[in-house]
Order: sequence, then C-alpha cells, then structure tokens
Amino acid sequence: MGATDYGRRRLDYALCRYGTSKLLFRGPLRGTSVPYVVFVGGTQTFGRYVETPFPAVVEQSSRMPCINFGCQNAGLDVFLHDAEVMKIAAGAHVSVVQVLGAHNMSNRYYSVHPRRNDRFIAPSKLLCSIYPEVDFAEFHFTRHLLEALKQVSPTRFAMVVHELQQAWIARMTLLLGRMTGPCVLLHLGPEEPIREMRAQASAGPLFVTKAMVAQVSRLAAGVVYVTLSHAAVSEATAGMVFPAIEKERALQLPGVRAHQEIATAVAQAIERLK
Repeated sequence: MGATDYGRRRLDYALCRYGTSKLLFRGPLRGTSVPYVVFVGGTQTFGRYVETPFPAVVEQSSRMPCINFGCQNAGLDVFLHDAEVMKIAAGAHVSVVQVLGAHNMSNRYYSVHPRRNDRFIAPSKLLCSIYPEVDFAEFHFTRHLLEALKQVSPTRFAMVVHELQQAWIARMTLLLGRMTGPCVLLHLGPEEPIREMRAQASAGPLFVTKAMVAQVSRLAAGVVYVTLSHAAVSEATAGMVFPAIEKERALQLPGVRAHQEIATAVAQAIERLK
C-alpha cells in the first residue's frame, strides 16, 4: 500500500496523552500497572506512515505493554522537559532509547522550541558574534540554520558542531541517569542523508559519532546497532500509507519490513535482559 491508497483510508495513529504530559503520543494508550516497556525516540520510533511501528511489533512478540514515546522531529530536550514522560520511563521494566541527532537541542549557540525541537527559536549572543554577517530572522528550522552556517564558514561551523556534540553527551548522560531500570540504546540510520553536514564517515544520527555513543553507553545495558537488509531498503515505501505529496519524506523513513527488522533486534536485546 502506498500513496495511491491514501485517498481510501488514512492511518489512525490513535494519538493520546499520558498523565499531565502536554505531548501527544502514538497510541493506543497503555497502562502502567503491570511491567511495561517504554520506547523513547523520534519520527522513526513514532512510525510515521507505518501501520504497525516497531514498538507495536515488539509488544506482540514480548506480550508486554509497550508505550511508544516517539515524537516526530524530536531531540532530547522534549523528553527531559516533560516530567510525566520521565517518570513513566523511569518506572519501565526496560527502556529503549533511540539515539537521536545532536542538532535539535538548545545549546550555547541557539535555542529550540521546548516541544517541537526541530524549530529554531533564536541565536545566542555568542552565535551572533561568531556569525555577524548572518540574518538569523530568515531561519525557522534547525537544519536550514545549520546548512546555512556550514556554507558561510566551514571553519566556524566546526565550532558549532563541537558544541552540539558536547551538549548531546551531557543531555544523554542526564536522560539515561534518570532511568531506574535497564536501558537499551537503539542506533538507527539517518532520517535523511545530509552527508555534507555529517561529522563522521558512517551514516547515523546527525553529528553523533559511534565514539559518542560508546561514551554514554556505560549508563545503558547495551546498544543495538541496526543495519537494514537489502530487502528492507529495496522495498522502499511498500506497505506505507501516505499522501502522494509526501512520497519523498516517506522514502527517507523506515518502511514496513524495516520496522519488522528493527523490532526483531530490539526484542532480542530485551529478551537477554530478562
């Protein structure tokens, strides 16, 4: 199923809220009175355009309630700023945390929206002093901002990347430190291949190197690196549901087989923790 089927039906993401959280998450709503698994992540964890995202597939195989705290275009800030989400995640039997990019976070150079972390809010005085020729009023999204800064000065841009990486390590350390149960880090491929902006040779979350993941992994029970099979990649949007105008976006996200492969890897990691 693909774009041509979108007119006949739409995906019901069963959006719901947990407790006092202001965030909308993919449902159905799950209870926390019995042992449960929490998935914290971005658009891939949310499962945009996919009827059964990998947290739901894991739920079917593990027979444990799985709470999908995937937020579209999320950075780490959206979770750290939500006390309800952190409380539920801390009480999980197992937490699965997707390794997110370092660009969608407030830092010494710029601030982002507290809930929509891909939205650029304002530059700091420090960034304005480093890039005096840039009109920051032109930017509304972090990727657009960073692409422009890279073009203006790759040398100065390296300073920004270094700050983002240091902020990511600090923020991930804080998030993982709040988990009371075992936590599994989930490393997936990039949402979109902006290779000219990457700080590492291997594809992965923006500006996050494997060395950075290794540094924070001491606080986790393990790291799951998922490399999709050729079959999963070649299936592209097969089985996904999306409007035709969003096909390019759908091509950049995991498809149905990809979610199944991710679920298999995660389920095996959870099983080893039992």
